[in-house]
Amino acid sequence: MRSLLLACGLIATTQISHTQIFLPSQTAGQTEVPDIGSGVGLLDQQKEKFIGEKVYRQVHRQMPTIQDAWLEDQFLQVFSGILSQTQLGQPIGLIVIKDPQINAFAVPGGLFALNTGLITSAKNLDEIAGVMAHEIAHVTQRHYSRSQEAFKGQGLLALAGILVGAAIASQADGDVGSAVMMGTQAALIDKQLSYSRNQEREADRIGMQFMYAAGYNPQSMADYFETMHRATSRVSFLPDFWLTHPLTTERMSEARLRANQLPRVKPKIYDLDFEILKWYTTVTSNQANEIQLLALANQKNTAAQLALSKFYLEQGDYTQAQANLDLVKNRLKSHVLVPLIQTDIYLGQNKLAQAHDAISSIQKTMPENRALSYKFAEVLIRQGQVAQAQSLVQRFIHKNQRDIQGWALLQRAANLDKELPLQAVNVLCYRAEVEYWSGYEENAIKSLLHAQRLAKGNMAMSAKIDARLKQMQDDRRRKI
Repeated sequence: MRSLLLACGLIATTQISHTQIFLPSQTAGQTEVPDIGSGVGLLDQQKEKFIGEKVYRQVHRQMPTIQDAWLEDQFLQVFSGILSQTQLGQPIGLIVIKDPQINAFAVPGGLFALNTGLITSAKNLDEIAGVMAHEIAHVTQRHYSRSQEAFKGQGLLALAGILVGAAIASQADGDVGSAVMMGTQAALIDKQLSYSRNQEREADRIGMQFMYAAGYNPQSMADYFETMHRATSRVSFLPDFWLTHPLTTERMSEARLRANQLPRVKPKIYDLDFEILKWYTTVTSNQANEIQLLALANQKNTAAQLALSKFYLEQGDYTQAQANLDLVKNRLKSHVLVPLIQTDIYLGQNKLAQAHDAISSIQKTMPENRALSYKFAEVLIRQGQVAQAQSLVQRFIHKNQRDIQGWALLQRAANLDKELPLQAVNVLCYRAEVEYWSGYEENAIKSLLHAQRLAKGNMAMSAKIDARLKQMQDDRRRKI
């Protein structure tokens, strides 16, 4: 078995409420679904949040995640749009995993992840939205939490153990990972991670309502079912997603019938934005080769030409990257990826003034765009403009304390701020956050212990470090 086949379909969301330690203070319509009542043995929100954050860290440590602000935010926008049709709170986050397997998974606490294989196999964004909506529907109906009564007190953090075994399986021989998950995990796999046929059908039905209300074509959920059914009938194995979400002929027929009963959404004949997203993903996940991209680019395929520019950029061939980017600039004047890739080309050549010019004006017109702000911050750090870079990043860290890329930028900026009295302390504190949310909890605690020693004599900073250190230590020891 590969990667995350046992973790599919386990999502719940809570409001993000994380203690802000090192930063200054800042200050829809919904779809009707059946009321499931209070239930028995429901996980309380604090436990859900703890589990979600724990697995978030575990996944980042064990799985090959893609750290790309633009790519993450594209899918988070889809996810959040569907989530807005529910009564669930703000999610912990969304992770893109570099894996060609078709899979998506979610865990209690509001963590959603999808493999790049799911993205590259989809024909349109609506199909991806259908998978997300299905997962969210499992959550709104508390399918996971409601099953806990049957599980009778076994540690929920065994879920993290399963993820570790699955991660081993994805990086080595599959039998090794399977062996890790045998024995005491068998009951967990059987009772905790399996959904009944009724729950699957309910998630299909309610998920379709969510995606339709969010503006996506409900026919795409039925289309994806049929595409997967045809694909799996020709091979000897099932994709991971269907191992935990068994696909039956009955489910496919019901999905098509329900989609036909909803008002028709006119499908797009050609969606350039999705094609750009898809081919960009193939490059960042190493699923595309130069010959494949060149064949499409020579046909004047705009998405392939832009992806080829990104491909050459990652190869360090800035001349070819620039040549391919120049081919699409006039056709993609308003697309954010153009200035992002252009800035990286200049940064790779150490042309800092040109990089600044390429990103600064568009970032100022779209200050809410995380990818543009982080790229501009990277330029400013390279130019030594530390305070301005920190100001850009801190706005996003305030919104999401789990933003690894944001903490890494703050660490880089603090490392250059030689005039700051507590420079070493700040570097250590930012480094601790990067380590912690990347899953290296012990290293994060060591970094804060070092910062604690250096901060002696500064009562305010010492108090902040002490509080964050205690929180990390408590979370590391905590069992459920």
